[in-house]
Amino acid sequence: MSTATSTDPQPHILIVGAGLGGLMLGASLERCNIPYTIFERASTVKPLGSALSVGGQIMPVFEQLGLYEKYIDMAKPFTVSTDIRESGESLPALDLKVAEDMCGYSGYIVARPLLYDLFLSQIPKHKILFNKRVLTISEKEEKVTIQTSDNSIYEGDILVGADGAYSAVRQRLYDALEKEGKLPKSDQEDLPFNCTCLVGQTVPLDVDEFPQLKDPEHPFINTLGDDKPFTQNTIAFVVIEHLNEKTSKAAQEQRFRHSENSEWGPHAAQTMCDQTRDFPIPFGNGKLTLGDMYDRTPKDKISKVMLEEKIFKTWYHGRTVLLGDACHKLHPSGGQGAITAMHDAITLANLIYALPSNTSKDIEHAFEEYKAERLPPVIEASKGSQLLSLLLNRGILGTLALLFLKYMPRWLWLKFVEGIVANRPTLGFLREIENKGSKPASVSPSTEKARKVYNKRVIAAAAVSKWSLRQSLSSKPLQAAPNAP
Repeated sequence: MSTATSTDPQPHILIVGAGLGGLMLGASLERCNIPYTIFERASTVKPLGSALSVGGQIMPVFEQLGLYEKYIDMAKPFTVSTDIRESGESLPALDLKVAEDMCGYSGYIVARPLLYDLFLSQIPKHKILFNKRVLTISEKEEKVTIQTSDNSIYEGDILVGADGAYSAVRQRLYDALEKEGKLPKSDQEDLPFNCTCLVGQTVPLDVDEFPQLKDPEHPFINTLGDDKPFTQNTIAFVVIEHLNEKTSKAAQEQRFRHSENSEWGPHAAQTMCDQTRDFPIPFGNGKLTLGDMYDRTPKDKISKVMLEEKIFKTWYHGRTVLLGDACHKLHPSGGQGAITAMHDAITLANLIYALPSNTSKDIEHAFEEYKAERLPPVIEASKGSQLLSLLLNRGILGTLALLFLKYMPRWLWLKFVEGIVANRPTLGFLREIENKGSKPASVSPSTEKARKVYNKRVIAAAAVSKWSLRQSLSSKPLQAAPNAP
């Protein structure tokens, strides 16, 4: 694996947020020897979350980073997404095998904590600092500086806000831009949301009681409640509550009372657990409910979060740039939130690698290219997620969506899937991965740019090596260093 770098001074990258996007950026920079530090506000890693799907859109980069085999060992393939009603009636299934045919990789389901640990293992321990809540950010003399809650000050060339939907970096950046009259009105508005959810993962279960666990493929099932605002998929489970205008406002007020971010305390999670205990699930002996899942899940491993949806207009300014949920929060129905965050990280890593200098002008130009490349696929992912979320709607829109799904022509489904899997950027400074599917990946400008810079540096390094060899052959034998053995 090559890690060719420039002889110019490398920029130091300050990454705020140790989520999947921040860790992907760190792992990518690690491979090309660009210095970075990750700052995480939490005191320790919390193994919270349900399961997520990671397939062909990101597998080529997993191969580049040497993570592919480890990932498929911990994940389970899945090729079908099934919807059933609370009564047990089956609804039309979504064929996901077509995505594998197009991109050459199976779709996989993995427990979020396992994927998180895999990425965390790629970051040297001294490069990630915990208990570092960002209070202020500032720019001065071609540098960007952050101050954390323990009064520590850190300086770098680029600041990346990868700290989630309620990003402290975004808030500090937007506060400054608003004072200068440079912040768009839409970016001043609160994050809208109409769903809350519980996420969690059970302890290891008895395979005789849950025979589905023996299946080589991972069952992905949505159970649609009748006249209930809840939806569920298991066994790493998500329970989604659909809110009306009144309950959405009440939930937002509760969020501000409890926390600055979208994660709530155990009391709120317990209340939602109590409300949904009797909801039937299609696992085990056919008589199980969500309560059986809750009883098999440690209380501190269940969390309640809000499902916000918003794409911000301002992604960067000066030496500060946003990534993932900090600049675009998508509905989880499309399963694209983590993917888009990792794609952001890949694109940003490519452009940082290809920087001609560390000047503010070159850095801001790179950020401009970053947004230009990432915004269109993020918008498409958002639209796709919103369409799929209609299947969970309990109103007339949900009924119409299910009817459409039932009679949707196959060619339209293939076109929808192709649009999703075509976007699979790779790291231009690592070995190229051959296309394995029937459909080529869409062109990634940042990948191509990094690849050109990488090739130039390899040629330059070879020329220097050749010159050094000639010099050594034409001169006298080199003397040993004074302290050499």
